[in-house]
Amino acid sequence: MLNLLLQADVVEAIEAAPVQQEMTESLIEMAVKGGPLMIVLLVLSLIAIYLFGKKWWMIRQAGKIDKDFMMDIRDYIHDGKIKSAKTLCGKFDTPVARMVESGIDRIGKPLGDIQTAIENVGNVEVARLEKGLPYLAMIAGGAPMIGFLGTVIGMVQAFFNMSKAGNNIDITLLSSGIYTAMITTVGGLIVGIIAYFGYNYLTSKVSNVVFQMESSTIEFMDLLDEPAGKKDEE
Repeated sequence: MLNLLLQADVVEAIEAAPVQQEMTESLIEMAVKGGPLMIVLLVLSLIAIYLFGKKWWMIRQAGKIDKDFMMDIRDYIHDGKIKSAKTLCGKFDTPVARMVESGIDRIGKPLGDIQTAIENVGNVEVARLEKGLPYLAMIAGGAPMIGFLGTVIGMVQAFFNMSKAGNNIDITLLSSGIYTAMITTVGGLIVGIIAYFGYNYLTSKVSNVVFQMESSTIEFMDLLDEPAGKKDEE
C-alpha cells in the first residue's frame, strides 16, 4: 500500500513539473508579446525596487536611537561635560544625534541661535531622507500611463491591420492587437501599484522620523532652559 502511495506521488510530481514549466514559459511569452514598452516597464520596476530598498534601509537606520540618549545628554550638560556629550552624539549616525550635536556646539549663545542651528540641520536631514522619493512617486504615476499608451498602440495596430485586410477580415488581426494592449495595461498597473504603495509606506516612515526629531529638539531646548540644580532636586 505504501509503495502505491509513493508511486502516485511521483507520478503527480512528474505531471505537475511540465505544467509549471508551461505556466512560466507562457508568462514570459505574454511579456514578450507586450512589445518594447514592456522593457520600459521592466526597467521602471527595477528602479522602483532599488529605490524602495535603499530608502527603507536609510529611514530605518535614521529612526534607530538609544532610548536613554536624551537622558544621558541631559546628565552630561548639567554636569558641565560638554565634550562627553559631543562624543556620545558622535556614536550615533542618526539625524537626532547630529541635530543635538549642532546645538551642543552652540551652548553659551542665545537660545534662539541654538534653535535656529538645530532646525537648519534638521531641514538638511529631512531633505536627505526624502531624496529619491519623488522618483518613486513619478514611477507610480507614469507606469500606468505607459501601460495605457501600449493599449492605444495595440488598438491602433489592430484597426490598421483590419483596414489593410479589406474584406478578408480575420478575427486574429483584431485579437493580436488587443492582446498586446491588455498585456501592457496589466504590466503598467502592476508596476504603478507597487510603486504607489512603496512611496506611501516610505512617506509614513519619514513622518515618524520627523516627529522623533521634533520631539528631541523640544526636549533638548527644554533641558538647556532648565536650571542646573533641578536635576539634583529630582
